[in-house]
Amino acid sequence: MILRSRVRQGGTWWVLLAVLAFFLPAPREAMAGPEGEVRWAVHFSIAPTYFEPAETPGIITPFMVLYGLHDALVKPMPGQPLAPCLAESWSLSPDGTVYEFVLRKGVRFHNGDPVTADDVKFSFERYRGSGQKLLKDRVKEVQVVDAGRLRIVLKAPWPDFMTFYGTPVTGAGWIVPRKYVEKVGEEGFKRAPVGAGPYRFVSFTPGVELVLEAYEQYWRKVPTIKRIVLRVIPDEATRLAALKRGEVDVVYSVRGALGDEMRRTPGLTVKPGLGQFSYWYSLIDQWDPKSPWADRRVRLAANLAIDRQAINEAETLGYSRLTGSIIPQDFEFAWKPPPYAYDPAQARKLLAEAGYPNGFDAGSISSDMVYASFAESVGNYWLAVGIRARITPQERAAYTKEYQEKKLRYVLGTGSAASGNAASRIEAFVAAGGAYVYGSYPDIDGLFQEQAREFDGKKREAILRRIQQLMHDKVMHVPLMEPAFINGYGARVADPALGLITGYNYSAPYEDIRLKSK
Repeated sequence: MILRSRVRQGGTWWVLLAVLAFFLPAPREAMAGPEGEVRWAVHFSIAPTYFEPAETPGIITPFMVLYGLHDALVKPMPGQPLAPCLAESWSLSPDGTVYEFVLRKGVRFHNGDPVTADDVKFSFERYRGSGQKLLKDRVKEVQVVDAGRLRIVLKAPWPDFMTFYGTPVTGAGWIVPRKYVEKVGEEGFKRAPVGAGPYRFVSFTPGVELVLEAYEQYWRKVPTIKRIVLRVIPDEATRLAALKRGEVDVVYSVRGALGDEMRRTPGLTVKPGLGQFSYWYSLIDQWDPKSPWADRRVRLAANLAIDRQAINEAETLGYSRLTGSIIPQDFEFAWKPPPYAYDPAQARKLLAEAGYPNGFDAGSISSDMVYASFAESVGNYWLAVGIRARITPQERAAYTKEYQEKKLRYVLGTGSAASGNAASRIEAFVAAGGAYVYGSYPDIDGLFQEQAREFDGKKREAILRRIQQLMHDKVMHVPLMEPAFINGYGARVADPALGLITGYNYSAPYEDIRLKSK
């Protein structure tokens, strides 16, 4: 077996450290238990589905809750894109088909049940979120070797297995207690979730707040903060006002003029982040031959009609990165296409050539509430060249559900901050069978299957870049930008844990959050 995780230290050093630990006084932080409360103003309504790792929908939103309530075998942590967590180590067989995980000893769920290999197998088999088809098509079986060890056996070597299993591309590697879930049932688990994370569930008031309390037996470290509260405040102005009054300590996503006001307010600190987030519009009617969107010239006109830099300045204070792709520029295997120019005259010309000299009715631009202002800006630019669309915003959880269930039409505002690489983003949003795919192209589908079997890094990169070139040539999407996520925090907070995990723009790990000393 080829070891992929940390190497253990020699026994002599462990003895020396034990002796020193016995005689030296413990640091003050280690002696004190969790204290105080930190309150967040969250920009969307929290849904019970976010308490459930099995239902993670391939976007980063639920991980705001999962990093508190639950834990994974492997997950991104500060300085480590694949950090050993509930699994203290793992290895891969020489033929690339068997992953063996050794569980960390002594770890327990919040209800006292031990974390076992049986829980890991149960959690994988009940996973039904984004990426489930790809994972389950490629995994032959999960074998429990003993209580502290298990194997995941693939049908064939798959270079992206740990990307899909060990990062927020999916939630398949996050572990729940089998006995408890079977006792209370699926809906009972959502009402009173039990995990193995640094914080345990206290209460949830829909549309108001989620309250979590420190779990002092957490294996990594005792959390510093006793209680954390995620308060639902969808309105940006209300979020900022709550921060200024000290009613909350951290706010997420305050944009435009309000973001600038937050930046200029004494005692508040603005923390913009550029993570693995891209935002674009999916033209799902392009596969309908009767739709104007089926014409490449119309799709190109829609791209040329938008002044992306003006939206960047107005919405995200100029912190965002403009892009011509749905795949973040920093992703492995990403290809950076030429950006779309702002050229409304050429957009009108293309529409006329396509048979729409007076424009056309484009139906709706669907969006979640958080990014409705983006849709309004895009809709206004389109209207200026003759593309007429109405804006239909929804709450995020409802919108994501309808998107996945293929119930929407016309133009869909689409964003993802899930980690991964170019292949994982293409799997979810471009290739046939993906969670958010309404239609696909055979040449892209064939290349995607080819790259999934290719272990030669250079050859695989060439295939994935060819896919991205085809996506661009076909003008499949209207990429907008890689938005800066503009957060802020108040004077009580020493470290809100924003940006500690590369590519992750929410606070995490929660056990690393600190308040200032009184």
